[in-house]
Amino acid sequence: MIAIAAVVATLSILGFAALLFGRLTDARGKRLQRRLQRVGKPAHRPTNEALNIRLSEVNSAIPALDRIIKQFMPRPKALRLRLERTGRRISLGEYCLATLLVALIFGGTLRIALGLAPVLALLAGVAAGFALPHIAVNRMIGRRIKTFTAQFPEAIDLIVRGLKSGLPVPVSMQTVAEEMPQPIAGVFRGIIERLSVGQTLEQALADAAERLPTPEFRFFVISLAIQRETGGNLAETLENLSDILRKRRQMRQKIKAMSSEAKASAWILGSLPFLLFGILAALNPGYVGPLFHDPRGMLMIGAALFSLSIGILVMAKMVRFEI
Repeated sequence: MIAIAAVVATLSILGFAALLFGRLTDARGKRLQRRLQRVGKPAHRPTNEALNIRLSEVNSAIPALDRIIKQFMPRPKALRLRLERTGRRISLGEYCLATLLVALIFGGTLRIALGLAPVLALLAGVAAGFALPHIAVNRMIGRRIKTFTAQFPEAIDLIVRGLKSGLPVPVSMQTVAEEMPQPIAGVFRGIIERLSVGQTLEQALADAAERLPTPEFRFFVISLAIQRETGGNLAETLENLSDILRKRRQMRQKIKAMSSEAKASAWILGSLPFLLFGILAALNPGYVGPLFHDPRGMLMIGAALFSLSIGILVMAKMVRFEI
């Protein structure tokens, strides 16, 4: 047990040191890039595909790890897109390293603290390594989208005021990038940066919509695309869109209030088995011990978790409404 704890602690220290070194190297590279941009401009303009790669790809401080991930990971582009949707500079190497650390720490803790069988501790560690970082990324994406959706009608109103005063669309977006808080400012700043390096407005908006999977922003992109093709009063169109988005948010909040009782019941029913198991384990550890050491007990735990997961998924589906 001491050897396992030492290995887990060593790997954790090395992993966090690699993450810290990556952040420092990335900051140093940004400073060097800014200094080079002050000296002179590049001799040629890269293509749109190269621009997309350079603007979106974030590498870690371990080049060998990046090469291994790009070579053996089934869908690295899809995972990179999910990491970009968090609004944070998280590389594939850092994500995989965090997955490995979570698996080792979780599996080692179960093996040392609970005396779990090595195979079961390994399986639990692998499952936690895949699940916990995925859940954390989903929460960051959801939090960013929620904040963006709440701020987006005000950003559209700011663009409408700029259009009514005679400003073009890119200048109005630049105003949003300067005046609005994050994550609105970051999204529109990325659009302006893509426009400044040669992309068209349609391409810049399409790239931003791919990295921000929310219907509200896609409505905005479609409205601009249709107006540029057919003409019309863009300010009036965006003003109507802002009003619709506010009504959608009000309806969503009303549905959330109406379904809060069902969600509370689902949380209670889902957490009750774990709560009772914790009480039994604290009062009489020998009574629940065979569940972790006897093969029949492990089979019972697996069946119980499987059935409980299906019940939780059904209850979550019943209280979730799409607008």
